Amino acid sequence: VVFGLVGAVALVCISCNNRLILASDVPDGSGTLSPDMAGPYSDFPAVPFIDNSGPVAIPSNIGDLFGAAESGATSGGPCLIDPEVGSLVPKNWLRLRFHWSAPSPQNVFQIRLHADNQVNDLVTYTTATQWTMPLALWNQLAAHSNDRRITISVRGAELAGSALKGSLAVGTTGDITIAPVDASGTIVYWTTSGGTVLRGFKIGDETVQDVLKPSQATSGTKCIGCHSSTPDGNFVAFSQTAYADTGDPANIGLRTGDGRAAEPSYLTAAARNLLGRIPQQLPTFSGGHYAPGDRVAISTLLLNSRYEIIWTDLEARSETQGTGWGIIARDGDANMVAAPVWSHDGRSIVYVSTQSAQSGVSVSDGDLRMVPYNNRTGGTATPVAGASDPGFNEFYPSFSSDDVFVAFSRLPNGQGSYNNASSELFVVPAKGGTATRLEANDPPACSSQTSPGVLNSWPKWSPETQTASGRKYYWISFSSARGGGKPQLYVGGVVVERDGSVKTYKALYLWNQPASDGNHTAAWDVFKLIVG
Repeated sequence: VVFGLVGAVALVCISCNNRLILASDVPDGSGTLSPDMAGPYSDFPAVPFIDNSGPVAIPSNIGDLFGAAESGATSGGPCLIDPEVGSLVPKNWLRLRFHWSAPSPQNVFQIRLHADNQVNDLVTYTTATQWTMPLALWNQLAAHSNDRRITISVRGAELAGSALKGSLAVGTTGDITIAPVDASGTIVYWTTSGGTVLRGFKIGDETVQDVLKPSQATSGTKCIGCHSSTPDGNFVAFSQTAYADTGDPANIGLRTGDGRAAEPSYLTAAARNLLGRIPQQLPTFSGGHYAPGDRVAISTLLLNSRYEIIWTDLEARSETQGTGWGIIARDGDANMVAAPVWSHDGRSIVYVSTQSAQSGVSVSDGDLRMVPYNNRTGGTATPVAGASDPGFNEFYPSFSSDDVFVAFSRLPNGQGSYNNASSELFVVPAKGGTATRLEANDPPACSSQTSPGVLNSWPKWSPETQTASGRKYYWISFSSARGGGKPQLYVGGVVVERDGSVKTYKALYLWNQPASDGNHTAAWDVFKLIVG
């Protein structure tokens, strides 16, 4: 137990089941915080956290051994992997977990956080290579110190008994920012670890849960993926196949993600048969066409050796073309299609135009085009300027929640899109313009990893755009293999500044996902999952 005094407020840090819990000056103990943002605040305790969960015992005089905050060799210290400096953190994010790598023989570390409206710096000493901020402290910091720079520094040394051996070294030093807004919604992703399954979580959850298994889909299904949410969040739509991977032949299932795996009551036998046609992939929906009498799914279907965009009436009484389903005309585009996405207002569909689409998903010569929905009839297909360069393979498009932007992945033309380590993420105005490369592509410079080369793909926007202080805030999830192993999920911030310019931020790792899982194709929407 560590006792300290900040002004006239007592702080108690209690170790309980290896988790530090901070008791603060909230009068009723409920954690309710004052809306006053003027500060200064005493959220950071005046005494350091001493984390003895690592392999070496930390002496009581560790603060004296490390000395002044700026002391130590200016290089050779720990490399902070997460949170990456230059990142933007949603207010409702997982409590901050600091994870770093360090050169041998460094075995004791100091993490220091400084915010200009906090009375004290937050200082932690540990012999582990990660430390997670107590939840109550994170909630206070997010409430009081958002929309301002928080400087992080990490130092390392070799501890031998009660003394430091060799020189103290400064590692990563830089800023992160807590956004003045949340990242709403639920992420459901496809994992290939231990058998294919869809898993999910709400932003801020520290664990994940199974959402849907192949055994809960159509009889004989062995793989489910390439999924999306219905606009109300009640149902997960997914591609399903009898094979142990996502190859053909696939068709589409529609089930709840609440553990019951129930089909919609409005889904007719005719509609179920239409969704069951093979090969059919990548269901997508729009809030503009999801109401009784107008419930429509958009997908790809192989017709006469060509993948086409089709619409399916989910309340169809007939399987006849033109009544229960139909083809979205793409005048001016003789190519086949892959990965269509429907705008939230229901007016437009962006898709990949390609000469060859493996399984309706993978392409090597893709360009993004847009076609009007036009009451199921389609119309003239036009290239999306900034995402239709013949020198690049552009693929996996995704509309922002307000339909202002399209995110996509990009490779040099001729390279295959699926799980390609060279892919990178870009955003472009949906009406066309200059594509912006995301800062989230780049791992920490001290990690010796660079992009292209770490797999950045499958971008998906959060389901809500928020405005604060004259800025518009967006979030994008994606898969990356920058950790050196299997792909994992990350999130990057995108902000439209007051002058209309677009600023992007470094990536945040979702540390709630099992590190041993290989995770792809996240869908970020309003999925309704099991409660509790």
